Amino acid sequence: MSNPTAAMLVIGDEILSGRTRDTNTNYLAVELTNHGIQLTEARVVADDRDAIIAAVNALRAAYDTVFTSGGIGPTHDDITAEAIAAAFGVPITQRADAMALLQAHYDRAGLPFNEARQRMARIPDGAALIDNPISTAPGFTLGNVHVMAGVPNIFQAMVASVIPTLTGGAPLLSQSLRVNRGEGEIASDFAALAADFPDLTMGSYPFTTNGVYGTNLVVRGTDAGRIDAAMTRLAALFA
Repeated sequence: MSNPTAAMLVIGDEILSGRTRDTNTNYLAVELTNHGIQLTEARVVADDRDAIIAAVNALRAAYDTVFTSGGIGPTHDDITAEAIAAAFGVPITQRADAMALLQAHYDRAGLPFNEARQRMARIPDGAALIDNPISTAPGFTLGNVHVMAGVPNIFQAMVASVIPTLTGGAPLLSQSLRVNRGEGEIASDFAALAADFPDLTMGSYPFTTNGVYGTNLVVRGTDAGRIDAAMTRLAALFA
């Protein structure tokens, strides 16, 4: 049986403008790989309601699990929660449990729980809250979609609470071989080897170091023995 699949949807104008660098996708990819879930697609969309709805509906239909990051804060452009509710066709309201969590947090901090902060308690009907041990404002899970903050340390904390609830597969393993040859020189032999191991994924990644051209050949899969066999063949081909 193949491993479960996942997709990542990064939401935010600041990502697309280059003002903020997305590190959440890389973090999620590593965590999912360790859990035996294959991150198959990643998209970035603007803070646009229709774009978020379209992307969420496409991804949740295509993959076992979808993660989103960004757009669940207190400002006017934080529209992810409303867009997710619309994608699922459910109402969104201020949830009593989320309100209580946030009220207690701001009381402890001695800060007013104002209207803007109360927006972070807006949760689509039927969703389960995702714990946020960093700043309290929760994410949520609706269907197979996990909606999380864009701030990296908060995103990571939310991922840590969600990953154990997911059904994983065999851990995804990889090995690599560095060869001081260009891709064009090794492409035919590498393709023939990949055809002999259809259960593995093989990729080539060129590099240049001090004027020397080379290629990193990477073999990925879930069967350590098959990977070892492929790497033995690779070493014999390109030694």
